[in-house]
Amino acid sequence: MEALLIMIVAFIGYIAMYKLYGEYIGKRIFALSPEAETPSVTLEDGIDYVPTRKEIIFGHHFTSIAGTGPIVGPAIAIIWGWVPALLWVFVGSIVMGAVHDFGALIISMRNQGKSISDYTSKYINNRTRFLFFLIVFLELWIVIAIFGLVIAVIFAMYPQSVLAVWIEVPIAIALGHLIYKKGKSATVLSIWAILLMYAFVFLGPYLPIKMPAIAGIPATGVWTIILLAYGFIASVLPVTTLLQPRDYINSHQLVIAMALLILGVFVSAFTGRLEMVAPAIDANPAQAPSMWPFLFITIACGAISGFHSLVSSGTSAKQVRYESDALFVGYGSMLMEGALAVLVIVAVAAGIGMGYTTKAGETLTGVAAWTTHYSSWAAAAGLGSKISAFVDGAANMINTLGIPKQFTLAIMAVFVASFAGTTLDSATRIQRYVLSELFTTLKLDFLTGKYVATFIAVGTALILAFATGASGGGALKLWPLFGAVNQTLAALALIVITLYLKAKGGLKWMVAGLPAIFMAVMTLWASVVNQVKFGGAHNMLLQVINVIIIIIAAWIVVEGFVKFFQTDEDTTLPDAHVSTV
Repeated sequence: MEALLIMIVAFIGYIAMYKLYGEYIGKRIFALSPEAETPSVTLEDGIDYVPTRKEIIFGHHFTSIAGTGPIVGPAIAIIWGWVPALLWVFVGSIVMGAVHDFGALIISMRNQGKSISDYTSKYINNRTRFLFFLIVFLELWIVIAIFGLVIAVIFAMYPQSVLAVWIEVPIAIALGHLIYKKGKSATVLSIWAILLMYAFVFLGPYLPIKMPAIAGIPATGVWTIILLAYGFIASVLPVTTLLQPRDYINSHQLVIAMALLILGVFVSAFTGRLEMVAPAIDANPAQAPSMWPFLFITIACGAISGFHSLVSSGTSAKQVRYESDALFVGYGSMLMEGALAVLVIVAVAAGIGMGYTTKAGETLTGVAAWTTHYSSWAAAAGLGSKISAFVDGAANMINTLGIPKQFTLAIMAVFVASFAGTTLDSATRIQRYVLSELFTTLKLDFLTGKYVATFIAVGTALILAFATGASGGGALKLWPLFGAVNQTLAALALIVITLYLKAKGGLKWMVAGLPAIFMAVMTLWASVVNQVKFGGAHNMLLQVINVIIIIIAAWIVVEGFVKFFQTDEDTTLPDAHVSTV
């Protein structure tokens, strides 16, 4: 019953804090106004700037920020115990992550939908803007390359998921056509769309698709090429063609998956089959780095993630119709992600104990199941290990509802792969925006077109993916940097939000300022520890890139600190509402 109680208390807490803290921040700190003009309306172009119902943009925003993040992070960090992981997910998402996402979204909406790296010049200076661009490009470069591999790995592990994931694309295009071109009901059609997609989910176990090696390129490499090509096409299409309708379908898929998980927790708990088999706290697991500061780097999505600020100020700010919708989209999506992360913690801390099959084919239950999978940091290493810990644990719980395990595995694998696909093409689209803004600043107008900028975004990711061979896993070389880079970006975004709020007067800045200080300390601390580790391993590539990241982060922190104590007129710049442009 412990797992059930954890879930119930966490969910009630999220609902209460959305009403109390979230609405307070929206009304008192950011002063949302339903009458304010938004970029989606004043700059509407039918491609990127499209005013959208908040329910649809919520689906896009959530699936873009989620991906595999709230799954992989908790599935790694559980090795330090479920209590630290749960506390960081719950507290972090409410007072840090949701403030970060919402703040980046509303500031972007008040600055023509520009990216956070672009509007940094207004709130700090142009030097910082360029440095911010470098961090953002590096983050998105790794994300695009790695998420192609992530989905390829999921397809290899769960071939029963391939059919449904790909069939979602034509279903979404048809849905978008009927809604935006024919004026049909989005709610009714999206329900039919998700039912059709789930028909293919249940066909998946009977029609698994296994990619063969082609021209000497292994399956993961072939899938990576296909997925990056898909990312190119999806990111240049109008958002109403594929992005919005697909993410609306995914929002329904989220509701179904989470409902199944929640019901599975209830039934498993009441039948006495669900218990927390992970330790409450293990400060020194075998071969693992120190819990401080790495817990706060390992769990990003689900607590706070710098990537979210890029989605908020990249795609979402260009689609939110009313300023008052931003709270539901920005703050609400982060709390929903926190709720998903709580379910992941329950799945990997308790669900895995209901049945775990080792590589040798032995089936274990209880504490033995958990300790076998998490016997050491090295034993639980690898992307597949993290995903399987969640998928298998979740499938065990859902199986208690009477759904055969082969179908529960397919449902959860499709759920994970679909969200990862959303993150892939959203990241590609955002990288295009970032590159276009940068090239505009550098007066390289011939590189700002959407096709050229997207080609550069995908092309550089493709180079990284295949830098180490045909498997498409080149981005794994830089993956040890990603956690610190991502959380550094979160700290820097919070600094910008802090300076924005300070210009409004009073102590409003504290809602972002205190989280900014905490995240800056944790990420710089982790980066320095990593530098020592990379030096000990004589990894010159990671040493060089990591020290550059440390210098950039420290520089922006100092610039932000100096700006905070300035009293000149630059600190009181008004919001650049699009109506004045």
